[in-house]
Amino acid sequence: MEKLSKVSPFRLSSLLRQEKNPKLAVQLFLNASTDPSANPKPFRHSHLSYDLIISKLGRAKMFDEMEQILNKLKLETRFFPKEIIFCNVISFYGRAKLPDRALKMFDEIPYFRCERTVKSVNCLLNALLNCGEFDKIKKIFVGISQFANPDVCTYNIMINACCRFGRLVDGWKVIDEMRERGIHPNVVTFGTLIHWLCKDLRLNEALQLKKEMLRVFGLKPDRFVYAPLIKGFCEVDGLTRAVELKQEMIRCKLGLDSVIYTTLISAFFRAGRKLEALEALEEMRKMGCKPGTATYNAVISGFCKDGDLESASRVLDEMVESGCKPDVISYNIILAAFCREGKVKEATELFEDMPRRGCVPDVVSYRILFDGLSDHMQFEEASSILDEMIFKGYAPCYANLQIFVESLCREGYVELVSRILCIMAKANIICLDVWGLVISRVYNKDKASLTSDLVDALLVS
Repeated sequence: MEKLSKVSPFRLSSLLRQEKNPKLAVQLFLNASTDPSANPKPFRHSHLSYDLIISKLGRAKMFDEMEQILNKLKLETRFFPKEIIFCNVISFYGRAKLPDRALKMFDEIPYFRCERTVKSVNCLLNALLNCGEFDKIKKIFVGISQFANPDVCTYNIMINACCRFGRLVDGWKVIDEMRERGIHPNVVTFGTLIHWLCKDLRLNEALQLKKEMLRVFGLKPDRFVYAPLIKGFCEVDGLTRAVELKQEMIRCKLGLDSVIYTTLISAFFRAGRKLEALEALEEMRKMGCKPGTATYNAVISGFCKDGDLESASRVLDEMVESGCKPDVISYNIILAAFCREGKVKEATELFEDMPRRGCVPDVVSYRILFDGLSDHMQFEEASSILDEMIFKGYAPCYANLQIFVESLCREGYVELVSRILCIMAKANIICLDVWGLVISRVYNKDKASLTSDLVDALLVS
């Protein structure tokens, strides 16, 4: 790397853009002014370099360092910072659930010699929405005229806020206010209301609104309007209507995405219409929509619920062949199905094969296999999985663990009970209920069955 004293403002921006490590980037920014001469000249950071470093630190959630750069920016006199910088900062705070910092940044924008417009107001409203601060949103909206005139985006955020906090009626009132102010609703406005109506399963109202947006406002519904409608009808067993909406999308050449096809495929399997589910998958390919992991998982789940584990396993192999990497959910679905069907040997083999296939088992994988082995009285194997699970820092489902210990006691596996208690004691997951269960089941007047290991485990805990 060239000497810092030779770095120009343009070169610094290029270096900041290339630097992936935010900690190194901030050092590069702050030390760019290093000059070994007796009378060093202050380094002139460009507006772009400020924008780059602030964005990099915000994305990394290095907020203290970001505010250090902002304080430096406040002292700049060679240019006026653009509003987009502060909009980004407010958005970073919103995503991090820091509403007070977002509000503080908005209040301080004038100190940077930058005028607040509707853009920064909208960013603030959206940030507060992400933080769940409805009262603060309302307060800002009521006094918005002192900053800017609200636009359609402002109202869309307010409609989303009203609906998210269960005030759908207020959402309709916001639309009325828009029209009174001469602001025309757009597709996002109706898409937001339709989304929340569908979420509330008020599907007939949502359909009526879809018709009105075209008939009254001349707005053509897009796929973001159709998607919640299709999902809603699938949830209430309205598959026929969902398919009609899908066909309507095709006629309107809207372009179906994998989310819509996945929703339909899952619904077809739930309804026991496996053939139509597979036809939807084939249609998806013909339409040029490549199935993703979620789509394949829906097919695998459908086959598993239908008891067709052979087909589910074939789909898993098909995913790999098509270049779509199965995720841990793909494997967990089949693991659970194997265990439900009592095929714990196949489940164990698949579990052990997961790392070779490039997928590391997660806590759910371990719980599924442990429960399956326990349910089918494969106690030695289950205890090994439990030991490995705890060693890797995964917590078992405590209720199922108690059932497992009770089964061991009932079947007379005293030594195995001792081993399990030692494992549990090391992980500090034994409670009085378990001890009471073990002592009442294992110890009796005729035979003191508590081994020394069991007593040691009690003392350790």
